[in-house]
Amino acid sequence: MTDEQPNPLSGKTAIVTGASSGIGAATARLLAENGCNVALAARREDRLKTLAGEIGDRAFAAPTDITNPEAAAALVASSVERFGTVDVVVNNAGLGLYAPISEGDPEDWRMMFDVNVLGTLYVTRAAARHMLQRGSGDIVFVSSAAGRRVPHGHGAVYAATKHAITAIAEGLRIDLHDKGIRVITVEPGLVRTEFPENSFGSPDDYYAGKKYSPLEAGDIAEALFFAISQPPRVSINEVLIRPTKQPN
Repeated sequence: MTDEQPNPLSGKTAIVTGASSGIGAATARLLAENGCNVALAARREDRLKTLAGEIGDRAFAAPTDITNPEAAAALVASSVERFGTVDVVVNNAGLGLYAPISEGDPEDWRMMFDVNVLGTLYVTRAAARHMLQRGSGDIVFVSSAAGRRVPHGHGAVYAATKHAITAIAEGLRIDLHDKGIRVITVEPGLVRTEFPENSFGSPDDYYAGKKYSPLEAGDIAEALFFAISQPPRVSINEVLIRPTKQPN
């Protein structure tokens, strides 16, 4: 930010779920660099503490299982207690487990819906209730290009969870658009993170097998930051961001 353009996020507080790695960690760093206080939420407490140590006083580690609605509510409450308010929520926590439906494990399906859909709803509900009292806020959903189209048969259930996020975000926008709260969905294409580990093994091998280079986590953080940095009259509701050479 320049002297002529005051930082619109300075002094605000953000909650970032899935902050222990990848897009979540990159987003937390960028927000803190731009004056935000950041609550770092994920299950891996050791990573959260390391990241909080890197960021400094603007951040605190908040180990949270977002699939527990009480824990999600406690995350928002502890953030308000620590920093006085919550201005931004970045719903980034997500899980992708890939297999053909005919061979899929119902436990994998349940886990994806618990984290990607229900966990996101729990955090969103708690944050929205706080923001409604204040009359302002930004609720961000980090979805996927898979929320627009099913990439392949093995990813059908994961895509279903992201299609659900598209519906949730639009319904929330309709509910909150006249109450000072913006709803933003960011839909990344292929991004270099730890995400492939659960289904494909080594992320390095996975990305090496692609015909195009993936985005970096920081690219998604920058897109998200751009959306929430807009003046209150501007609501960028949906951002689709792909590697230039990604075909679909």
